Amino acid sequence: MYRTHTCGELRISDVDNKVTLAGWVQRSRKMGGMTFVDIRDRYGITQLVFNQDINGELCEKANKLGREWVIQVKGKVLARSNKNSKIPTGDIEILVDELNILNSSETPPFTIEDESDGGDDLRMKFRYLDLRRTPVRQNLEMRHKMTIAIRNYLDKQGFIEVETPILIGSTPEGARDFVVPSRMNPNEFYALPQSPQLYKQLLMVAGFDRYFQIAKCFRDEDLRADRQPEFTQIDCEMSFVEQNDILGIFEGMAKYLFKEIRGIEFKDDFIRMTWHEAMKKYGSDKPDLRFGMTFVELKDCTETGKFTVFDSAKYIGAICVPRCADFTRKQIDQLTEFVKRPQVGAKGMVYVRCEADGSYKSSVDKFYDQTQLKTWAEACKANPGDLILILSGENIIKTQKALCELRLEMGTTRLGLRNKDVFAPLWVVDFPMFEWDEEAQRFFAMHHPFTSPKLEDVQYLESDPGAVRANAYDMVINGVELGGGSIRIHDHELQERIFKSLGFTPERAEKQFGFLMNAFKFGAPPHGGLAFGLDRFVSMLAGLDSIRDCIAFPKNNSGRDVMSDAPSQIDDEQLEELYLELKQPDK
Repeated sequence: MYRTHTCGELRISDVDNKVTLAGWVQRSRKMGGMTFVDIRDRYGITQLVFNQDINGELCEKANKLGREWVIQVKGKVLARSNKNSKIPTGDIEILVDELNILNSSETPPFTIEDESDGGDDLRMKFRYLDLRRTPVRQNLEMRHKMTIAIRNYLDKQGFIEVETPILIGSTPEGARDFVVPSRMNPNEFYALPQSPQLYKQLLMVAGFDRYFQIAKCFRDEDLRADRQPEFTQIDCEMSFVEQNDILGIFEGMAKYLFKEIRGIEFKDDFIRMTWHEAMKKYGSDKPDLRFGMTFVELKDCTETGKFTVFDSAKYIGAICVPRCADFTRKQIDQLTEFVKRPQVGAKGMVYVRCEADGSYKSSVDKFYDQTQLKTWAEACKANPGDLILILSGENIIKTQKALCELRLEMGTTRLGLRNKDVFAPLWVVDFPMFEWDEEAQRFFAMHHPFTSPKLEDVQYLESDPGAVRANAYDMVINGVELGGGSIRIHDHELQERIFKSLGFTPERAEKQFGFLMNAFKFGAPPHGGLAFGLDRFVSMLAGLDSIRDCIAFPKNNSGRDVMSDAPSQIDDEQLEELYLELKQPDK
């Protein structure tokens, strides 16, 4: 062994012991006849001391050490005279009597410190160096602890871990598949799984009853802070269960993880909110409940014939922002520009200031008098000193989503109400079964085509698909969808009706999902499941802004691994083996 102890292990009780340490040089300081070197490994940092008076040659050798050199030292543990309370080993130091240089290092392109001077692109290019930094390493250690805790919890609940295939057939519904050409089957392709959905349902048909997998999944979609082209799911499925059974098991798992990883205990049951209620109150199916500002509909409070913008709107919604009536005109203008951004989509914003003296000042007060503005304020339960912000539009869902963005902007940037150390969990349930796509002029499954409708809504499948609710549910915490799932269809005939509602011909359904449909003919049990996003869950518990910081080797926002320069071109010989020809993209 190159070491007797790690660099984070020694304490005052080890004084006078002879030890051997190995690790990387964090920093070096020369002070008079003494040289101090901090040696680092995954476990911590220990201060080394080289004394010119005791061993001048060894001290000169230490003076030549550079940052990130790999060294081995032997020496005696001493009590430090100037203790460092910021590190666990701060009570001791090692008086070195032997130094071995195991490997030198070029000067790193950025400092390997908690607060690095490297930008995102540079750190991703040299990710193996970035992983040496304590915060990044701690994120991966937390991820490790979570996966161990997840396995322990699910094992005690009777789940069995089963691996499912990575090379599967393509089912192009939802996000785009990543496809893999098959050399042994010319002109045919595998797809990488967007989830193990079909296989976990087949495991239920096979009688495995309770399955889980910490599964790699792949989606070829545009990226953002909480998305990667490859990500990890805690994927679970259960037989002979109803929705409440699944919610109980996995609410229990979430509570267990919060307590194990963060020491946070939830004593009350998680709130349950229907999709329709979430949209009505928050304009989002993943509402952040850490702060208020719930929506108030004002359409019935606005007199027609006064303000044409409101007259033509199908929806007029408001939020009441506490104690912000003193916002300046500049701040109001900034909010107006915010809601006009393409990603928000509103055409403008109306405001009402609730003054301290009980009067009202509004951007539309030439259309509405004080009595009418007071009616709005009463509907919003606004107090003197509050600010009412109003959006309107012809498309109800689009306007609600814009108002949601405004609410989050106020809660985040303007007022700082979204505390990362406060957690507000809930279940969103009773999603619509289908959503209408204007461009394609047809319904799509809001979740996936194997989600079971509410039994009382099955009667509307053909006559009014938009009215059908799904037996689907999402766990949402702090405005983030951590996991979601549904009760599945286990009846062959009902599954065929769902495919028909989605515009599948019998031939297409057979081609894409025939093996699952055939399996259902052999006694499929009632079943359902749920999948958590492991990356998102770790990111939330670690207080991160991006899931990239809890993934060892992530991709950038263009889906590239800038460290290995993937994706990349392949040789002509490989293309020939795969019977492929390349076509240049249109400019």
